[in-house]
Amino acid sequence: MTDTPGPDPELLAVAEDWARQDPDDRDRALLEAEIVAARAGDPLATASLTSRFAGPLAFGTAGLRAEEGPGPARMNRAVVRRTAAGLARYLLARLGDARGDGADAARPPRVVVGYDARRGSERFALDSVAVFAAAGLEAVLMPRPLPTPVLAFAVRHLDADAGVMVTASHNPPADNGYKVYLGGRMTDEAGRGAQITTPSDAEIAGHIDHAARLESIPLAPDGWTVLDEGIVGAYRLAARVVLATPDHSVTVPARHLDVVYTPLHGVGGAVLPDLFEDAGFARPYVVPEQAEPDPAFPTVAFPNPEEPGAMDLALAAAAERGADLVIANDPDADRLALAVPVPQRPDRAGTGGPGWRMLTGDEVGVLLGHQLIDRLRPTGAVMASSVVSSRLLSRLAAELGVTHETTLTGFKWIGRVPGLGYGYEEALGYCVAPDLVRDKDGMTAALVAAEMAASLAAEGRTLLDVLDAIALQFGVTVTGQLSLRVADTALLEAMMTRLRVTPPTSLAGHDVTAAVDLSQGYRGLPATDALMYTTADDSRVVVRPSGTEPKLKCYLEVVRPVDSAADLPTVRAEAGAALEQLERSVAEALGQ
Repeated sequence: MTDTPGPDPELLAVAEDWARQDPDDRDRALLEAEIVAARAGDPLATASLTSRFAGPLAFGTAGLRAEEGPGPARMNRAVVRRTAAGLARYLLARLGDARGDGADAARPPRVVVGYDARRGSERFALDSVAVFAAAGLEAVLMPRPLPTPVLAFAVRHLDADAGVMVTASHNPPADNGYKVYLGGRMTDEAGRGAQITTPSDAEIAGHIDHAARLESIPLAPDGWTVLDEGIVGAYRLAARVVLATPDHSVTVPARHLDVVYTPLHGVGGAVLPDLFEDAGFARPYVVPEQAEPDPAFPTVAFPNPEEPGAMDLALAAAAERGADLVIANDPDADRLALAVPVPQRPDRAGTGGPGWRMLTGDEVGVLLGHQLIDRLRPTGAVMASSVVSSRLLSRLAAELGVTHETTLTGFKWIGRVPGLGYGYEEALGYCVAPDLVRDKDGMTAALVAAEMAASLAAEGRTLLDVLDAIALQFGVTVTGQLSLRVADTALLEAMMTRLRVTPPTSLAGHDVTAAVDLSQGYRGLPATDALMYTTADDSRVVVRPSGTEPKLKCYLEVVRPVDSAADLPTVRAEAGAALEQLERSVAEALGQ
């Protein structure tokens, strides 16, 4: 019998050095315990150490995002301080010698930092402003845990050169992240207050010294500004612009609506109910079990409105109240989910009543576009949606004389569309007021959705009636997603290579009439690792590796013409069956 090899001495030495520097007592204690266990031969501790020190956490267009904990491959105070120091060097390299006129003359870079209610978020934010202030930047801290859209608003409102939001959005409870925005003098008007893109991400990454000793990164004991509640008030006041008639200080009959709202244990509950009251709506009923921020997200398996079970408490409350609409934000409130009542046929005992249906991200995207399009047309504003979203918005825009642009996936691209008036992508992201928030904003989008629902209710109609009318004009459009999780990211490249070498000639029994490799560029878009197939029945499939998870994502769309309202149920059933067949066909093409 041979002895199990012990942990790599070099790994232990690196881990011990990290523990000596670690400024967080909890992380340091965890790491020291793992080192002791690994030395004693515990294979789980050795595997954990190996994972923690597999390499520095890569900084990209999503900034940073990973599980919290010690080590360079995790989110922690050491990684945050090094990242903040790198961002400060980048801003000073670009702006340190800038000379403006008047009040802007020699103004140091201004950075505003926000944070959500996850476990380490406030500490990461405080470390960031301490690093920024010590580096000579004008550092500004948000007053309390607040939604990501309020930080994105502050970047523009305060004319900041950069913004940092400490959040992991709807990731699992153990995760955290560091999202970076550029503004002010760092970008043009279309990008002011938008998430970073290439090449800014690589340039910032180039200024991050992953090997820097923490004692070499100065921390200011003070010298930053903590904003007061005025920044939230400014956002609330500005948000009214999304309404058709924004000046409402009293309740308006057309805005009578019983809304059930869940912030999913996130920070949206600190702002959205006030927005509704400002707009003349009744305050929504907030699901009590999910009303307060809680980094453990105790009532959900996964804090994402799209995940099974996440909406159960909200839907139960809506059924009990006989509500008109269910609204959900993800934990940092940049995404929006809607559920609507659906009349059910009486059962044999003569009972029955409304059930509830979650609207898809594409359905909400088209509804919001439909609501806004008459306001956008006279201004010449542009509508935009990502290449993985439904084509229905582009068809609606073309029919009604509004320019539409297709972008790559992510609001870092949608937000930069020149002349943008409205943009969305299928993953519950909607930008309804780009002059205020150059990013997705689940709270202002909720206001637009609620105003639409209330106006329709005053006419005896519903959001589903609008979807029916759109289907009669453009065909029944159903969308779905197939996600294939892999243990090794190298398998993603293998699956994409398989499709490139042996592309499908048919999908779900229909010939592939167009195959586009987006890595070669597409209609002026930057190259990206994705493939798109269109079939003879106008179905479409887009395949791409996830940018944040070890998944291959396949976005599916089926369109079926419909002749009359009476045919809608039958055609919808046929389209749903066709979508399932398309999903099976795509899985087969990928060797699954």
